[in-house]
Parts: sequence; C-alpha cells; structure tokens
Amino acid sequence: MNLVIVGRFENAATAETVKGVIERLTEAVQAEVDAGRLAQGEPPDSYSDEMLKLFMDLKVYSLGPSQLEQFLYDIRVNRDGDSVVITTDEIDVEAFLKLMLAKGGRIEVYSAHDYPDTKYGRGK
Repeated sequence: MNLVIVGRFENAATAETVKGVIERLTEAVQAEVDAGRLAQGEPPDSYSDEMLKLFMDLKVYSLGPSQLEQFLYDIRVNRDGDSVVITTDEIDVEAFLKLMLAKGGRIEVYSAHDYPDTKYGRGK
C-alpha cells in the first residue's frame, strides 16, 4: 500500500503527546503478546486488566479489542511539527485513525505510490 496517514493537531505538543500514546500502546500490545494474553492473528473479545488500566491512564476510549493487533503491524510513526505521520504497507489502520480523531486530529490518508510528489510521498 505504501500508505501515509497524516494527523494534524492544534500544536506540536499535542502531536508529541499523540505520538507517545501510539508508542505506549504499541509497547503494551507487544507485552500482551509476550505474556500470552494476546495471540497475533487471534483477536481477543475483551481487554486484560492491564490494558484497561492503560486505556484509562491514556484517556483512550475508542478502540475495540479486535483493533489491538494493528499495533503489532510494521508501522513507522514520526512527528513533524504539529503533525503525526504514520507510514505503513498495511491497509487495516482503523485503530490509528480512531485514536488520532479522538485526540483532535485532522486526518489525511493516501497511497504514496499514487502521490509521489507530496511531502511524504514514496522516497521522500
């Protein structure tokens, strides 16, 4: 896909916070796999107590249990000023869209194959 997701936020501090939330969730989901509470390819139907606590701490209320696996995908997350830029070859990115929208982001999604001349286009 060479998918690009750009979430623009009110300011750079908010963008940095959102990037941090994505990183913490990614680490937590990997910890769930390592602890045997989550198996890749087998979406859970509920959250562990540890994941529920993290959601409360991060004020994340919009993700479903089946979307947790998306944090295990090969994604690259960068902050560019007031924006969080996610690039991936995956198409299933609903968790990231929901998270950025819930945190006040204005979202742009496109394939860098089709828009190579954009700031985040292929090879840039």
